[in-house]
Amino acid sequence: MADSSFSFSQTQLQSLAQDALDLAKKAGASACEVDVSEGRGQTVTVRLSEVETIEYNQDKGVGVTVYFGQRKGHASTSDFSPTALADTVAAAVNIARFTAEDDCAGLAEASSMATEFPDLDLYHPWGVSVEEAIELAREAERAALAVDKRIANSEGGTVSTQTSQFVYANSHGFLAGFPTSRHSLSVAAVAEAGGAMQRDYWYSVARHVDDLDSALSVGRKAGERAVARLNARRVKTGRYPVLFEAPVAASLIGHFVSAASGGSLYRRSSFLLDALGQPVFSDRVTIDEDPFLLRGLGSSAFDNEGVATNARRLVDAGVLEGYFLSSYSARKLGAATTGNAGGPHNLIVHSTGESFDELLAELGTGLLVTELMGQGINLVTGDYSRGASGFWVENGQIVYPVEEITIAGNLRDMYRQVVAVGDDALNRGAKLVGSILVESMTVAGEA
Repeated sequence: MADSSFSFSQTQLQSLAQDALDLAKKAGASACEVDVSEGRGQTVTVRLSEVETIEYNQDKGVGVTVYFGQRKGHASTSDFSPTALADTVAAAVNIARFTAEDDCAGLAEASSMATEFPDLDLYHPWGVSVEEAIELAREAERAALAVDKRIANSEGGTVSTQTSQFVYANSHGFLAGFPTSRHSLSVAAVAEAGGAMQRDYWYSVARHVDDLDSALSVGRKAGERAVARLNARRVKTGRYPVLFEAPVAASLIGHFVSAASGGSLYRRSSFLLDALGQPVFSDRVTIDEDPFLLRGLGSSAFDNEGVATNARRLVDAGVLEGYFLSSYSARKLGAATTGNAGGPHNLIVHSTGESFDELLAELGTGLLVTELMGQGINLVTGDYSRGASGFWVENGQIVYPVEEITIAGNLRDMYRQVVAVGDDALNRGAKLVGSILVESMTVAGEA
């Protein structure tokens, strides 16, 4: 889409938000918060050089939450007209009047509101035309198909560009927002040998198109990964060291985030209850949260409640130093918000210095996991069991691909058995982590 400008200005969004606040106050609400957003994008998918889909998306919305003391009501609309805005506020007010009181409900404290708004370089619209996007997708797919004659098919190459903007406002006087962009390029290739097929993919995502990997490199990587999986087999059941490749290692950190988040904690459904100040990882693991990374995919100066974000150390040499709390979950726990309403902001798991090849050498003989399946995670107990595929490694060398296995353990033990974190982190989201080597897990395959 050549023109990636928005239909509304930031000033117009701010005016809508302020109008909603004024309407709520006039209706007698003791407090109110409003989120106004707009987004648009273009996605093109090509399969076997033929255009398969061209999709455009454009949406907008207003969400209004009102409070009458500790009673809360919420309503939303995609219509920005004055009548629709008034009806939405009235609906939220009506809901609040008939809702039970919750002594933890309410806006975040006024003293916690952000007052500084640095430019984090998050908005870089990409004026790529449909024709240019189609050719980029074709180039990426061709690169995948050219890797090996055994690549018999493709699930396509996709180029996507998205821009959005928002304004958050509340009756503390907070009123701020900003635009963002997000672009991606992906390819999924299918390899075939001996009547068996294997599929794999690769992708790149960034705020700025200049930070995307090239179509050639994304396609080649997808093709190489698909071919490498051919002639996979199972391994004998046993306990082995396991190396989680960087793309799947991020899921281990995701489970940590879930267990250390306020909702799980106040519901007492987390294996990290009362773990602050305690070692939860091995002393090889240090994790920081940095909301201020330029062009960061998780960057923001404030959270979904307007609370100022802070750069902080979450895990220091294995010891848990902080949770992820919104104002509501903080009140439930008798604590203070950490500025994480809406989730974490750029978690950086520090590398212990090893390259991927050095991690393989340290693994010795064991399993390299490149894909995980299923959702066998129990956050209450930490029990972990997931289907997996990847590669069997002997003497630090990959010897053959592996499939149809299950890996199992307990996250408490797995985190404390982290031997090393690689320097191969991928910048694909709000978690920046390299490959993670775990000392020992149960691998279920052949008897």
